[in-house]
This record gives sequence, C-alpha cells and structure tokens, in this order.
Amino acid sequence: MASPSRPGRLRRILLRTGALAVVLALAIAGLATWAWATADVSTVGSTEFRRPLTIPPLAPSTVEPDGTRVFALDMQTGTTEFDPGVATETWGFNGGYLGPTLRAARGERVRVLVRNQLPEASTVHWHGMHLPAAMDGGPHQMVEPGATWTPEWTVAQPASTLWYHPHPHGATEDHVRRGLAGLFLLDDEPAAALPLPDTYGVDDIPVIVQDLRLRGDQLDGTHGAFRDVGFLGDRTMVNGTIAPYQEVGDELVRLRLLNAATARTFTFAFHDSRAFALIGTDGGLLERPETLSRVQLSPGERAEIVVRVQPGERAVLRSERLDAGLDFWANRFAGGDDRFDVLELRAAATLRPSPALPAALVAPATPDGSASSVERTFDLTIAGINGAAMAMDRIDTTVTRGATETWTIRNVDGMPHNFHVHDVQFRVLDYAGAPPPPALRGPKDTIFLPPNTTATVTMRFDGPADPDTPYMYHCHLLWHEDRGMMGQFVVVEPGQQAGKPPRHSH
Repeated sequence: MASPSRPGRLRRILLRTGALAVVLALAIAGLATWAWATADVSTVGSTEFRRPLTIPPLAPSTVEPDGTRVFALDMQTGTTEFDPGVATETWGFNGGYLGPTLRAARGERVRVLVRNQLPEASTVHWHGMHLPAAMDGGPHQMVEPGATWTPEWTVAQPASTLWYHPHPHGATEDHVRRGLAGLFLLDDEPAAALPLPDTYGVDDIPVIVQDLRLRGDQLDGTHGAFRDVGFLGDRTMVNGTIAPYQEVGDELVRLRLLNAATARTFTFAFHDSRAFALIGTDGGLLERPETLSRVQLSPGERAEIVVRVQPGERAVLRSERLDAGLDFWANRFAGGDDRFDVLELRAAATLRPSPALPAALVAPATPDGSASSVERTFDLTIAGINGAAMAMDRIDTTVTRGATETWTIRNVDGMPHNFHVHDVQFRVLDYAGAPPPPALRGPKDTIFLPPNTTATVTMRFDGPADPDTPYMYHCHLLWHEDRGMMGQFVVVEPGQQAGKPPRHSH
C-alpha cells in the first residue's frame, strides 16, 4: 500500500492543530464566561444583623512628669470568632484582632512602646501622621520578633481620624489582612468647640470596614481569577464584627469611616439613599459640611459623616456598586459590581436631641498651591512609579524642608490604583480635569485614581529634615505596594543633598 502523500499528512496535521486551537479557544472563553458570571457578590437584603458592633476600646495611657503620653502596643497572634463557635487564627494589637483606639491632643508629646510578639518581623506605620521619618514606621523601621520599638513625637496637626497598620515591604497585604490595624484619633481646641457628636462609642462611632473570606478556621487570602487589584473577600465586617448592629440614642450620629481593606473600594450609602453630612476627610474637618448621599473610599481613605436617624427606625449602611469610569471588565474584577449590607443602626424609640450642625467648621490647614515652588509628576503602573519598582536603597525624590510642592499623579495603567503620601496632608487642586468634588475638598493623604485619571495635589513639607531616612509614597492597594508600586523621598535642609538609606536584611 502506498504511504500517504506529504501534502496529505500536512493537511491532517493542520486540521488537527486547528481543531485543537478551536477547542482551546472555546475552553478559554468558557472559563472567562464562568469567571465573569461568578465574579460579583451581593449580601444586600439577605444580611441578618445579629451581633452587636464591637467598639474598639480606647487604649490606656500614662502621662509622665514631663507631659509625655505613653501607650503600649503588643503585636500578637490570637484567635477570633467571626462566625459563632469557629475560632479563626488571626493577628492583632493587644488582642486577637485589630487594636485599641489611641487618642491624643494636638501639642501633646506621645510615645508608643511597640513590642513584636509575632513569629516574623513587622512594623507599625502611623498612617496620616505628621512626624519625623525615623518614627514613621515604614519598611525601614522593622521590628524583629521579640524586639521593642519606641517611637516618640509631638502631635502637630489638626483634629482628625488617622490609623495605624504594618508596613513591611513585600508583606503588607498579608499582615493587614490578618488583623493588624487600629484607629489613632487626634483632638484639638477648634474641633472641640464645635457642636459635633463627640461621645466615643455612643454618638461618635468608629467604623473600621474590611472584607474577608473564611475557609474553615482560616482567613483565606487567595486572589481570585483576574483579580489584579489584590485580595477581595466575599463578606464585610466592621471593627472585626460580621453583620453588626449598633444601637443609637441620639438624633445625629457621627460615623468615622475607615476603609481598612487591602484592595476593595467601598461606596458607602444608606439603604434609602438618605442624605448625610460629610464633615471630615483623611486629615481632618472640612471648611463646612457637605451634603452627600454616598461617599467612595479606597483602601486607606477615611471620611467622617453625620447622619440623622428617626425614633425606632433601622438604617442600613451599605456599600453600593463602584461608579468610577472603569470599563465593564475592570469594574467587574475590581469588585465594582459587588454590593454589601455593612452595618445596621438601630435607633431608640426616644432619641436625645442633637444640636444642629454648624454652617462652618474649620479653616483649611493645607496650602492652596499659590506658593508652590516645585512641580513633579508621578506615573502609576503595576510595574512601579515613574517606571521604577521600589528599591529600599534608592532615594527617588528629594524635598527641601519648608517647601510647598505641586504633584501631578497620573494613572496610566489599565487598572485602578490609589496614591498615599506619608507625613503630609495635601489639598486636591484638580481631579480628572475638573475642580475636586465635595468628597475631595478636605485634607487628604490618600486619593483614588481610576485608569487614565489624573489628580493634581499640593502639600507643604514643614517637618524635620533627615537626609538618610526616607518616607514613602505608594499605591495603597496593598498587593500593588508589595509588588513594588512604591517610591521613597527624603526631606533635607536647603542646599543639603540626600543621603543613603540604611541597609536592611528584609
């Protein structure tokens, strides 16, 4: 029998290769379709609010003869019952999960005894705090297991809602997701003189919002398919409590919202779309209250809102779909189609009267840009900032002490990012080619940037100079930060040159 001709064999090979390619393409399309169909999550309307909201305790402190207020924070392992009867392995400060609320006043000297009882090195960064670089708690201030770190500084900024969390280079997402976070509240006389809700845990409620996924007795930190933003959970919790309710007895309730998630952006609104007053952003109070029905917070951002409740009602705080100009694919896999019931406010049958909110709050503390002497541009991509991934031994930017600068921040990537600057609060001058919306008119240290969005901000660097110890700027979607979306800057005296950061084994 004659053997098949060479052209015949080639035809069969091509047909088989084509058939395999078609099968492969159909399989990939099927996988993408399945991933798309199962990518969104919703707990709206199905949440049973059965657990009272845990209010983080105010951290005890002592005051030394020289007036220094001293706190103690122990980073430790533990367990937490997110679901009744199931002990989940977690990390926390002074407990199994999250940490106490530190509170200090402007002008006070504070010292924090940080003890690391974890099995690995970590840090404690004071997010939003204006303080010397050596006290900042960034990746250059690692605390080894069994070691103690004692930062000390003078509070020199307005009343605000700040927070603290780890900042180890390459492991920040994991450490925060395990539970290492807490609030740091600052007070001052101008804020105290205003008729605002201010009784902690009563009409002034801390609301630390995170997402999580449980797998048995473990926190599941795996990233889903196409989740380029990082870890996204399928449930939310407030102050470590899943499906919580908070009983309130006052007509006006102040919620100090913190997005402590590692990647998810929340769009906070109430179930009935009621209006509320935005009174504060990352770095403190606004000039005047702004009336909104929703406020968007990306990881690291804060907002203080005041909402009115009616006697006997139940008002549900939700996270609605993200409206940020993302395309349908990016929005879906960045969690933009997800919706959550977050917290139920249960109003008493009779409410204590609350004074009306003042028409004016505080004068701006951030510069308006008119005295800016330096302009810089920062391009954000998943590969790094301005084309360079983070390097611990490289200073990327040198800033002169006392200078006011204008920074243009551009997301030139195909996915959402945000941008956080250590040590300073900035004013947003322009957002997406227009004046900033109400939610971006207050003092900020973190700003969300959808793809192809540009923000122009201005800030003043008036802290102490330290040419050898850098601050960070970075994307606060923590997986992006861990992958290298971070840069370093030092503050120097006029005419001084940047030094070189110390070497680290981490």
